[in-house]
Amino acid sequence: MKEIKLTRGFVAQVDDEDYEYLNQFHWYPQKGHNTYYAKRKIFHNGTQDTILMHRDIMNTPKDMEVDHRDHDGLNNQKSNLRNCTHRQNQINKIVISSSPYRGVTWVLKRKKWKIKARIKVYGRGIHLGYFRTEEMAALAYNEAAKKYFGEFAVLNII
Repeated sequence: MKEIKLTRGFVAQVDDEDYEYLNQFHWYPQKGHNTYYAKRKIFHNGTQDTILMHRDIMNTPKDMEVDHRDHDGLNNQKSNLRNCTHRQNQINKIVISSSPYRGVTWVLKRKKWKIKARIKVYGRGIHLGYFRTEEMAALAYNEAAKKYFGEFAVLNII
């Protein structure tokens, strides 16, 4: 693993085999929703385009996206990247909730933890039930996530 220096003191991690090619360009950090990404500008035919380092590394087709498994947009090692659909990329995004566990919320009326009906499969919310403990709800979420999202599932650590 090697580091590519970006502007403003940032660095991007890349595989040794990609370092020479990527290091010839001037990269800068760009704030995304929850992380930074490495970008560069190119000019052709009188227009300016932006190239994302992770898309360059993965040679991502225009109709696909790149998912960072660890959510760190500057970790551009191939073991951390995978080409995916928009839907698959959304499955792996960070979600903020009332619980430290993904997909789990407190239901005051029932005085129970429930699995939030936010597990969506092709736009359809799926309610997984109510549970006595937050941990039980998180485990139920994990099982559903594995079933519906496969390798893109983000599991709770309990």
